[in-house]
Amino acid sequence: MVMIPTDLNNSSYANDPLYPWLLSIEKELDDWYSGNRSGGDLDNLLSDCISTFKNNAQYRNDLRFLKIWFLYLEGSKDYENIFREMEENEICIGHSLLYEWYAYFLEAKGKWKEAHIIYHIGISRKAEPIEKLKWAQSLFVKRMSERLNTFSLGKVDGGEQVEVGMKLINPWSAFILEELLKKIHPRITKYDGYHLSKKAYSGKVALSSLKKSSRNKIIEIGGKKYQIKGCAGQGGFAQVFKAYVDSNPDDAVALKIQRPAFPWEFYMYRQLDERISGKQRSSFGFAHKIHIYSDCSILICDYLAHGTLQDAINSYVVTGKFMEEVLCIYYTTEMLYMLETLHSVGIIHGDFKPDNLLIRYSKDDLSEEGFKDRTDSWLDQGLYLVDWGRGIDLQLFPKNTEFTGDCRTSGFCCIEMQEKKPWTFQANTYGLCVAVHMMLHNTYMEVERKTSDGGYIYLPKSSFKRYWNVELWKALFTKLLNVKPGNNDIELLRSLRKSFLDYMHDNPLLIKKLKGLLVKQRGTLCSA
Repeated sequence: MVMIPTDLNNSSYANDPLYPWLLSIEKELDDWYSGNRSGGDLDNLLSDCISTFKNNAQYRNDLRFLKIWFLYLEGSKDYENIFREMEENEICIGHSLLYEWYAYFLEAKGKWKEAHIIYHIGISRKAEPIEKLKWAQSLFVKRMSERLNTFSLGKVDGGEQVEVGMKLINPWSAFILEELLKKIHPRITKYDGYHLSKKAYSGKVALSSLKKSSRNKIIEIGGKKYQIKGCAGQGGFAQVFKAYVDSNPDDAVALKIQRPAFPWEFYMYRQLDERISGKQRSSFGFAHKIHIYSDCSILICDYLAHGTLQDAINSYVVTGKFMEEVLCIYYTTEMLYMLETLHSVGIIHGDFKPDNLLIRYSKDDLSEEGFKDRTDSWLDQGLYLVDWGRGIDLQLFPKNTEFTGDCRTSGFCCIEMQEKKPWTFQANTYGLCVAVHMMLHNTYMEVERKTSDGGYIYLPKSSFKRYWNVELWKALFTKLLNVKPGNNDIELLRSLRKSFLDYMHDNPLLIKKLKGLLVKQRGTLCSA
């Protein structure tokens, strides 16, 4: 626990408004340690102190006040929002202790990647003393290396594989990502659209001023002007904005602003370009360029205005209805097709969920022809997978590498992650099962283990409705939730997709019904 300074009786604090609070906090801490008071009393006192002085410029760079914030943060479950509030109020943002303490706090909670990012943020801001912060970061990296038991990675430039000292690793660990980015750096710099600057972003409009409600602010990136039209998404370290290029409504893009700079997602987009071609490529997001600065990165991608699969699901939830089975079948075939394509080229998305599946609509009227083989007007219709920040390139690891680690997305951690077992493509296929379950039931999926043939299998707890094609859905969940090592993942996805398509193709009235539902859905979502 962070400790309040012990020299509180110094007479120099006589006219200090914070001084009485420090005395009260010290007394509350003593009582708490002795067991005479509850943690809630201390939390309330800390909260009141912070509310009283957080807007007082006198204490903005006062380390005593910083320690009060951290005492409060340590006792809170909502520590991410507390740290965000510290940044918004600029509490000691120029002092290395802010980043050292918070990174160490995150490390203790097992959030290694987040801790690694915090060190980078502090260093990019040149927090003083900078050498002390860099030394703390180097010790952190050393600890991560020891924990991961991972040896140095080999060369990857020129097509050589990365060699890892073991074949069971966490692909999202701060150490692994750092090492991979170092090794692929020569390759990334050669990609079309890669722009690197050693300086901080210096546009007339500060990126930090962009909020969820921002409208019509114009930021300059690489000689072009982008008019912000709204926030399309926000995470812990990134914001996504819709923007018009040179104020042209017909040229809309998505700007992903991330701190610190994160070129990995751009690399994944370029791997999609290299490995997937033809009509298959249209199912996956596209990145035009990335601008890397010393303090952030700005990824410029295509923008789709028709909402997400999550939006489509929510449109039924709010009315108390359920998505029609034929629509569920259609989007299931789309997702199966996506994963079949990705897995065949050695790519794992790593964050496969309805929020990251944008909806596409055909420019032309849909016809019965072309549905089964995704041609004609059906080529531009379907889903579009974005957000590749947690993507995994299997070509960077030795053959048959398996992974450990938790995707940290509530409701989407595959069974192997939950049971601390190795996984590969299950990170994607489990996400598909959850998405299908949400379409069918309007709820996240819960699984249970059932005995079967002397062993056991995993199945969703929710039952299937009698009027559904139960055999199709049962086969999907049974096979994808119980993938065994050595199974041909690609063939399994292809056979499941074929079973759904054959069912639709053998019932032409279903395709006609699907066309009508898609038209209705477009009218509902695009007018919302």
